[in-house]
Amino acid sequence: MRLINLFKSLTLTSQVQIIRLSSDYAPKALRSLKAKSTRNTVQYYVDSYRVRAVGGSGGDGCISFLSAWCKDHAGPDGGDGGNGGHVIFQATYSCKSLNHCKSVVQAQHGEKGYNKDCCGKNAQHVVVPVPLGTIIRDASGRVVGDLSSEGVMFVAARGGSGGRGNKFFLTDTEQAPSVAELGAVGETNVYTLEVRSMAHIGLIGFPNAGKSTLLRALTRARPTVAPYPFTTLRPHIGMVPYDDYEQVAIADLPGLIPGSHKNYGLGIQFLQHAERCRGLIYLLDATNDPLTQYNTLSYELQQYNANFTNRRACIVINKIDLDEGKRVYEDIKKSMNVIGISAKTGLNLSELLRVVREMYDGEER
Repeated sequence: MRLINLFKSLTLTSQVQIIRLSSDYAPKALRSLKAKSTRNTVQYYVDSYRVRAVGGSGGDGCISFLSAWCKDHAGPDGGDGGNGGHVIFQATYSCKSLNHCKSVVQAQHGEKGYNKDCCGKNAQHVVVPVPLGTIIRDASGRVVGDLSSEGVMFVAARGGSGGRGNKFFLTDTEQAPSVAELGAVGETNVYTLEVRSMAHIGLIGFPNAGKSTLLRALTRARPTVAPYPFTTLRPHIGMVPYDDYEQVAIADLPGLIPGSHKNYGLGIQFLQHAERCRGLIYLLDATNDPLTQYNTLSYELQQYNANFTNRRACIVINKIDLDEGKRVYEDIKKSMNVIGISAKTGLNLSELLRVVREMYDGEER
């Protein structure tokens, strides 16, 4: 019995030591221990959508005359119709994409008026949540709305007002009006929604630089990884959880090529996403002349928007697990402040996560 109790105590002690070591040295924000889902439920990020907003029509006024037991001709008692609903776009933190939007958003119509001076019920407004940073353009391409903060609303289509019943038209000379108003027709407008603030940190790099692999390593997102260029045709976004329950959104943008500011390749369609990111990560392939890649990326961003020069950024050299990549990284870090990682093996990702948090908090490196 003593030997058994001694063995149990030693086993518990070793378990406690293992747990203590794992909690002290394992970065919680690096990789999740929970297995990723095997279901094919990937939802692509929709950054641009064309919507036709139709406001509800107002209810018609009522023509009615009251007949009481003590007075057969008691006068008009037709009520007014209810107002139609508006179509409203509202910015919210809980929405990250436009994949929930419908091509036609129709608000309900107002209820018609009734006798005995009963007015129709007003229709409920249709509120469509959109991500923060959504820009709204009209049919001519003019920017008519910029939803850049939480709770900001844009009335896309106003509902029609309800018609007045014949009680409204009662005058001294007209005691029995037999006329009422029809409800006004709601507005119909066509808009183009564009999301320009999709994430806190944006991954910028050439095709096959390892952006999708890095996003898979840092988050639970599942972008396609393949050994050919332009595997990412749509932006993917992933969330990095930190120990203080703060979450940082990182976006995997499709690869840029020379001439992207002229809309070559995937071009301006995805360059606009980097405009409002708090920070940028230049992800460079260590096996494919990373200095030339960095100069090309910097030039394309400056040509698209000169304000990118004032944006917080860090330079990351990927694929240092290879001999050639490690040698190139050792040479570059002598003249530049860079971070060397391996997205495939997870090498030095904890240092990158620290820098990402600094950019998110607004600290200068």
